[in-house]
Amino acid sequence: MGNNYAFIDATNLYRGVKEQGWELDYRKFRVFLKDKYKVSKAFLFIGYVPGNENMYASFQEDGYICIFKPTLRVSRQGRAKIKGNVDAELVLHTMIEYPNYDKAVIVSSDGDFYCLIEYLVKRNKLLKVIVPQRKYSSLLRRFSSYIVNIDLFRNKIEYK
Repeated sequence: MGNNYAFIDATNLYRGVKEQGWELDYRKFRVFLKDKYKVSKAFLFIGYVPGNENMYASFQEDGYICIFKPTLRVSRQGRAKIKGNVDAELVLHTMIEYPNYDKAVIVSSDGDFYCLIEYLVKRNKLLKVIVPQRKYSSLLRRFSSYIVNIDLFRNKIEYK
C-alpha cells in the first residue's frame, strides 16, 4: 500500500494549526505524509487570491498539487472577507482520482466531508482523517478509528 493520496482543505489546515498556537512547515508536512502514510500525491485545495503566486509556487515546490478555487470578496458588517470554499472541489477530485489510489488521507475537521468519508470507509479506501483542530465536527465522531489530530505530529512538522 504505497500509492495513497492526500486531499487537503488548505484553509481548514492553516486555521486549525494556527488555532492550536503553532505554524505548519508545509515542506515537512509533505515529507511526513509521504513517510508516515505513503502518500504519493498530495492535493492542496485552496482559494486563489491574486498576489499570492509566490506562496502557491512554494506549495508546488514542496510537492503539493494545488487545486484552485476562485474567491469572492464578501463584505460583512463593514469588514471585507475573502471566501473560497473548496469543499466541492475536494470531494470531486477525491472521486475523480478514486481509481488511481489505494487509500485516501483527508485533511480537514469539516463535517461537510461526512458523505465522502462514509463512502470511502464503506469501500475500504480511507486510510486516515487528519484533523487540524482539537474540536472537529461531531459528524465525524462516527469515524473516530480513522481520526488523528495533527497536533500529535507537531514536533515533526512545526515551522521553526
